[in-house]
Amino acid sequence: MSSTYEIDAAAQPTGPAGEVTIASFDTYPEAERAVDHLSDAGFAVEGITVVGRGVKTVEVVTGRMGKGRAALSGAASGAWLGLFLGLLLGLFAPGVVWLSVLLTSMVIGAFWGAALGFVAQWATRGRRDFSSARTLTASRYDVMAPSAKAPEATQLLSTLR
Repeated sequence: MSSTYEIDAAAQPTGPAGEVTIASFDTYPEAERAVDHLSDAGFAVEGITVVGRGVKTVEVVTGRMGKGRAALSGAASGAWLGLFLGLLLGLFAPGVVWLSVLLTSMVIGAFWGAALGFVAQWATRGRRDFSSARTLTASRYDVMAPSAKAPEATQLLSTLR
C-alpha cells in the first residue's frame, strides 16, 4: 500500500526567522570550523545558528546479541550501578566496613543486572538479536546569521581555507 503526500513548502523548517544562510557544508566539523573562524576573527557569534538539513538516523550493527551477551552486558551495567550505590552507602559505614558495603553492592548489582539483561533478551524471542549504536546525522549543515550581520560574516568566511 503506497500513499502520496503533498508537502507544503511554507510548513517546512527553514531556520530561525530573520536569518540567512551564509555558508553550507557537507559535515558538521566543517560547519563548526567556520563558526570558530568567525569567532577567531572577532565576529560576534551570538545568534549564529548551525542547521542540519536532511536529518536521518544511522544505526551501525555492532554484533550479535544472544542471551549470554545480554546477561554479561547487564551484569556490567549492574556492577557500575552497584559501585555508585555502594559508594553512597559506604559514606555512612564505620571504618573499613565501607569496603564490604562497596563490594556487596557491586555483586548484588551485577547479579540483578545479569538477570534483567537475560530476561529482557529472552522476552524479545529473537526479534532483535543484535546490538547496535544509533546516531543522528544530516546531509548538509547550513551556517546561518541574522540578516543584519550576514554580509560581514560572509566576507569573513571568504578567507576560510
